Amino acid sequence: MKTLRRLMYREIVGSVAFVAVAFLSLFFFIDFVDELNDSGRPGFTLWRAALLAGLEIPGHLYELMPISVLIGTIYALSRMAQSSEFTILRTAGLGPGRALTLLATLGVAFAALTLAVGDYAAPWAERQIVLTQAQGKGLTFGRAGAWLKERRTAAPGGDTTVAINIATARGAGELEGIRIFEHDARGQLVQRIEAARAQVDSRGNWTLREVTQTRWPAGDASLARVTEARHDELQWPSTLAAEVVAAAVLPLKTMTTLELWRYSAHLSRQGQDSQLHAIQFWKKALYPFACLVMVALALPFAYLHARAGGLSLKVFGGIMLGISFVLLNNVAGHLGVLRDWTPWVAAATPALTYLLLSLLAFAWLVRYR
Repeated sequence: MKTLRRLMYREIVGSVAFVAVAFLSLFFFIDFVDELNDSGRPGFTLWRAALLAGLEIPGHLYELMPISVLIGTIYALSRMAQSSEFTILRTAGLGPGRALTLLATLGVAFAALTLAVGDYAAPWAERQIVLTQAQGKGLTFGRAGAWLKERRTAAPGGDTTVAINIATARGAGELEGIRIFEHDARGQLVQRIEAARAQVDSRGNWTLREVTQTRWPAGDASLARVTEARHDELQWPSTLAAEVVAAAVLPLKTMTTLELWRYSAHLSRQGQDSQLHAIQFWKKALYPFACLVMVALALPFAYLHARAGGLSLKVFGGIMLGISFVLLNNVAGHLGVLRDWTPWVAAATPALTYLLLSLLAFAWLVRYR
């Protein structure tokens, strides 16, 4: 059994690694050429272009891992079947159940690798890309800026709603061009704060600098009682900690599974639409298990007779299956947002569909072929 496991795992892991390296080399070249479009602009160097293209590799590996597992496993098993190695293994006692168990164990290892890349390496690399591109000028959000919302149900003057507009974000919780609008329960504006800069810590304390604070008396429509004050520095407590602010202003690809969960929960508490982030959380949480689906989908190819198609035809079929899975996975996510589907259902449907198809194909081949 140990010899059998070593033989199959060596063939499959080698093939998966070869496919993954081939894909990553292709995508690195495409990203590098794309970065060359910035040639001639201030700060452009070939080293910077290569660095940005290299930082894209963890994200590509995370996205391509299930497809690489599928194509590599199909190639390894089909080659073993073509050379009659798999037939000999079956004659020696490798039953369908044991073969499925061996591949499932290997699929768990691939899933663990995908989880590690997707939750640690890829988000870190995406953050470095954002910081490198925004180096010197910060991360800007266009003329409209980035908006955050906070609902304060235990405010001294009753329930209030706070809308925050941010023009530019820098690293380590540094913000620029902040405008804060506070409305009472009736929707009337009671306070506006404008600050040139702000520093946000992990406990939600905002340190505003170069501040202009304007107050409107509650329930008083008279403009004569509007007060305006200026401060060099103002402490503004909030529930919006640095992690929440970063999640709101940075792309979704920079967020880990836990950060997606926390931010979607924050949006729900604030009465905001959290469907997109909830679906992204479930997709990211379930995506590593796609590797298990891929090895199950590849196993039936080992039971196909050599005359049922050459090795190249089977690999081409694996590529088409992998592309269709990625397409269905993306379409299900977008449909889930548009149709307001239950997030975990929208995220799990593609993987469950392909797992069912693979098991049905495997059972049919074992029973009738």
